[in-house]
Amino acid sequence: MESLNELLGPCVYLDANVVVYAVGGFPSYAEPIKRLLQAMDEAAIVGVTSELPLAEGLAKPKQQANKDLEEAYLRFLKPSSAPRVVPVSRTILVAAAEIRATNALKLPAAIHIATASTAGCSTLLTNDRSLQSWTSPPVGLVAALV
Repeated sequence: MESLNELLGPCVYLDANVVVYAVGGFPSYAEPIKRLLQAMDEAAIVGVTSELPLAEGLAKPKQQANKDLEEAYLRFLKPSSAPRVVPVSRTILVAAAEIRATNALKLPAAIHIATASTAGCSTLLTNDRSLQSWTSPPVGLVAALV
């Protein structure tokens, strides 16, 4: 079996759905997410994400008043954690606007792509099939890791 570094490269951007799988669990993807987190813990790959998954991930636990899950998101996405959490900066927002100007993408997807690109990630890991054809950085699907 290929290592995640061989499949995804040394720096992997975690889209919001990957963060949701890692924090909240998702049985169908438990094994590849476990391998991903282990590779990050062992420094075999560097994980990077935006601050954006915090807002995307916290909505449901807040709606359900699930304090434990809220705390899990806050711990996973704290600035000093692995994955490295990149702030949504003016540079990233301008890059996201440039992406949207030439592509039919929603703002969150454009922010994720801009953050991955700005951070120098080798792969953007997601399960959003609408991003499958994106090439800079190339997109990897969690479903393909199962």
